[in-house]
Amino acid sequence: MNVKPLEDRVIVKPLEAEEKTAGGVIIPDNAKQKPQKGEVVAVGPGKVSDKGSSLEMTLKKGDKVLYEKYSGTEIKIEGEEYLIIRESDVLATF
Repeated sequence: MNVKPLEDRVIVKPLEAEEKTAGGVIIPDNAKQKPQKGEVVAVGPGKVSDKGSSLEMTLKKGDKVLYEKYSGTEIKIEGEEYLIIRESDVLATF
């Protein structure tokens, strides 16, 4: 992948939406919710503070993350769907 995120942004490959509920009910395609989980595939260098110092990124390539539902920008690279989001839009890692 030749796309490199800038500043405090990360590129995330969304994980597939759940096919079944916890009770075993199959979810039809038109009822599936937008995924909020993904894997970090690229990380920017970090943001520069107002004082000029570099702020390190806490995420790294390969981290599995939970992000805000409607955050980021959807892009397609070589036929694959990705999401570019700010590190601050990531809620947790797992």
